[in-house]
Amino acid sequence: NFEKMKTINLRETVDIPENVTLGVKSRVVTVEGPKGKLVRNFKHVTLDMQLSEDKRSLVVDCWFGNKRKNSKLRTIVSHIENMIKGVTLGYRYKMRFVYAHFPVNTKITKSNKCIEIRNFLGEKRVRTVNMLEGVTIDNT
Repeated sequence: NFEKMKTINLRETVDIPENVTLGVKSRVVTVEGPKGKLVRNFKHVTLDMQLSEDKRSLVVDCWFGNKRKNSKLRTIVSHIENMIKGVTLGYRYKMRFVYAHFPVNTKITKSNKCIEIRNFLGEKRVRTVNMLEGVTIDNT
C-alpha cells in the first residue's frame, strides 16, 4: 500500500504588463487596466500567491501537491492571464440564433441594450433579455 508521489514545489509566474496593476490579498486577485477592473476569489484552492518586489510578476506556488492539485495551479494561472487580457483588450462574444423547426425572430430594442426573442420553441410569449452595463447588441 504505497502512497502516491507528491511534488515538493511547483511554481508558475505571470508577467504583468506596464498598463495593468495587479493586487493579491488572501488569494483574492484584483486586476485593473484601461478597460476596467476585475476581482476574482481563488480561496477554494490552497496555493501561495505573492507579487514580486518590482510588482511586475505574480508568483504562484503549489507545495506538496499531487496530480490533481498541480493541475489546478496551471488553471488558476490561466484564469489570471485571461483577467489581464480582459482589462487590456476586452472581450467580444458572438451569439448566433439557430432553430430546428420553429423559426425564431429577434428584435433589438432600447438603443441596443435589450433583445426580444419571439416564437422560441413555438411559444406565444415574448422573451426579453436586458443586457448588463457595458454590453451592447449589434446585428451582423
